[in-house]
Amino acid sequence: MDLEDQLKNLFPDHIVSKEPEQQEESALWLQDEPLICKYEKRKGKPITIIEGYTGADKDFKQLAKEIKQLLSVGGSFKNDQIIIQGDYRDRIMKFLQEKGFKTKRVGG
Repeated sequence: MDLEDQLKNLFPDHIVSKEPEQQEESALWLQDEPLICKYEKRKGKPITIIEGYTGADKDFKQLAKEIKQLLSVGGSFKNDQIIIQGDYRDRIMKFLQEKGFKTKRVGG
């Protein structure tokens, strides 16, 4: 007896919907102004900072998560900036342009 049969025994009036659940891909809000991608050193270590997003913080945090997963590096979201450990400006800018964002490289 599988799980579906057990559930039918417990809840005989329940109707099972066979439609697959569709996951809606979150569309990020694209903007007119370019995202600023800059390089800094803090305490002697290189970091990449992305700023200038004018959409919702939730979308920007999702973008930060996708970038960190793409590069397999650490980072954070603070003060409307995405801070990525290491100098990955080229790869980040390419990723953002594929998403439809305009980017601008600043510093070094």
